[in-house]
Amino acid sequence: MQEARYYEKIDGGTSVRCRLCPHGCVIRNGKLGICKVRKNDSGILYSLNYAKAIALHHDPIEKKPFFHVLPGSVSTSIATVGCNMTCAHCQNHDISQYPARFGQIPGDQTSAQQVVKQALDVGASTIAFTYTEPTIFIEWARDVAHHAAHEHLRCVSVTNGYINARPLRDLAENLTAANVDLKAHDDSIYRKICGGALEPVKESIRLLHDLGIWVEVTTLLIPGLNDDDEQLDAMAQFISSVDRSIPWHLSRFHPANQMRDRPVTPVDSIQRARKLGKEAGLKFVYSGNVWGDEGENTICPACGEIVIQRHGFSVVANHLLEGGKCPACGQAIEGVWS
Repeated sequence: MQEARYYEKIDGGTSVRCRLCPHGCVIRNGKLGICKVRKNDSGILYSLNYAKAIALHHDPIEKKPFFHVLPGSVSTSIATVGCNMTCAHCQNHDISQYPARFGQIPGDQTSAQQVVKQALDVGASTIAFTYTEPTIFIEWARDVAHHAAHEHLRCVSVTNGYINARPLRDLAENLTAANVDLKAHDDSIYRKICGGALEPVKESIRLLHDLGIWVEVTTLLIPGLNDDDEQLDAMAQFISSVDRSIPWHLSRFHPANQMRDRPVTPVDSIQRARKLGKEAGLKFVYSGNVWGDEGENTICPACGEIVIQRHGFSVVANHLLEGGKCPACGQAIEGVWS
């Protein structure tokens, strides 16, 4: 076990209040927080999942998804079990909810140095904190990011954004990019379906952008839940208010976890959402999980030229000039290109 960061002792030192995420769990001696991977042991909060890798894979960075970060590169992707949300539609519920379901913390002990070495061995350009929620393994993520920086490796985070400002600022010190899930624009959906709240996620998106971290946003479109025009427009308007250059990924839902009764997202819903995103002023709105769709491509917002052509997680052609400029008109396309 590793002592957790971001907590304070209360009740004379026998209980603790976790300061990692907006839940602010008050944890009595011998008990766990909502994420089920932080335990109070005699007034000390421990991270039970520190460096216990449940997944370590080498993926195309497009799979995260990042479309404006080093296209076509490899990202070494790591995770532990656990999450601070309980999304009914979670695609990785078998590992994110493992501690809550089985009361165990499986995983292979893997040091930060070992993660960095594996990334270097396969020629990865980035290390991604992904699959589950990086917030709940922030101690390991910060250590990995620190060692990666010494080897000139970038780190990226795929996150639900449900994290307090101080730990987010600390992680951002060695973070290049973050893809934040914006699951809906209705706080009741966050509370009932995800076990969280909307506003802290929006605050994380704003803060990451203000800190100079490259931000992309993903919304999984679930039929009958978050795919109405009102919510889609509200999400698009919010993202646009932060920065019109933030890419918005609109991903197709497939039945999973506790939402196996809902249908697959119709492709025309993705197209309708993309249209609303563009009408809100967003420069880059992408189709996710719709392989071969024109919405997978990066298009120059100035002249309409396809500058990066994709199919699924593969880059078919990257026409960007040095500095991320459009070859047709010279327009600079925002992103992390080198």
